[in-house]
Amino acid sequence: MLRRAVPALLATTALLLTAACSSGGGDGGSSGGSRGATSASPSRQAGEQAPSAKGSVKVVRTVATGLNTPWGLAALPGGGGLLVASRDRGTITRVDEKTGGKTELGKVSGVSPNGEGGLLGIALSPDYASDHMVYAYFTSASDNRIVRVLYDPKKPAGEQLGAPDTIFKGIPKGYIHNGGRIAFGPDGMLYAGTGESGDRGLAQDTKSLGGKILRLTPEGEPAPGNPFPDSAVYSYGHRNVQGLAWDREQRLFASEFGQDTWDELNAIKPGADYGWPNAEGRSSDGKYQNPIAQWHTDDASPSGIAYAEGSVWMAGLKGQRLWRIPLKGTEASADPQAFLTGTYGRLRTVVSAGGDKLWLTTSNTDGRGAPKGGDDRILELEVS
Repeated sequence: MLRRAVPALLATTALLLTAACSSGGGDGGSSGGSRGATSASPSRQAGEQAPSAKGSVKVVRTVATGLNTPWGLAALPGGGGLLVASRDRGTITRVDEKTGGKTELGKVSGVSPNGEGGLLGIALSPDYASDHMVYAYFTSASDNRIVRVLYDPKKPAGEQLGAPDTIFKGIPKGYIHNGGRIAFGPDGMLYAGTGESGDRGLAQDTKSLGGKILRLTPEGEPAPGNPFPDSAVYSYGHRNVQGLAWDREQRLFASEFGQDTWDELNAIKPGADYGWPNAEGRSSDGKYQNPIAQWHTDDASPSGIAYAEGSVWMAGLKGQRLWRIPLKGTEASADPQAFLTGTYGRLRTVVSAGGDKLWLTTSNTDGRGAPKGGDDRILELEVS
């Protein structure tokens, strides 16, 4: 079991696709940019059915309110509830998805909240049914790291989390750009989106863990088949990755905070360079991967993404809206479409609830922007 920081160089691979990052007043950096979203040219990939160019979003209900700086969200199997990570408190709370009742499981020891850092993404072990392990990405006093903790619901409330087992450490930390999203892919490997912590040069340095998408085994080793030998680095040239999702063909997509001009949604290729800080948004330089869609930072500043009904759904912080990006293959099949604009304030995390349902969390207590009554909530959505 590896518990180490900076892996080494690189080799070749054959796997899936996606990633990127964005800012403008919400976990990304400076603001700016004019209005509007633009998509890539229509897909020419044959044999794949594109969804309708226009979709819909219905808020089915408010699941829970009164959350504090919610960041990570994971659904327990069999309708067992939703686990929510509080960035600033360093706690994980179980929300009863039927009644909205909240039970604090406990605090993840070692979390050192500061700025955009704290307890960030969480994910359930692929073997959760047997091992009851919850993975968490958090900011410590010295770095960003990934741990796993045992969740024991039989213990008293507040004491249900075991001691953290650090499986990976040494990810650069900063007041800004800590990345933080983690997710297990269809291949059973753990993917993590990191930020360059405000040090732009790290994004292009393949020996650094900052400004990357990482791919690890559940034990924290660089995953087999990674593009760089003995390295956890899967893709690079990212500014601040906070959204990871796979489509039904097991292709990876990622959202990325831009600086002043363009936020991005990217299709991730192993070993590929996504341009930061040399390129923001689309570039004419062929050595950088272009996003499949891009937005001015006022309209997005994206965090979490999810895949449902043939589209990627992207939560916007500064943009205060939910974006739908219909796909055909790894390209946008129509222009992005915005929903819930300004209705619930800043939107942080969106997670598939199966079929045409999504879970969506707000982020109005994170110290950015004008909170909507200072309250954060979980919503259940029906989408098409």
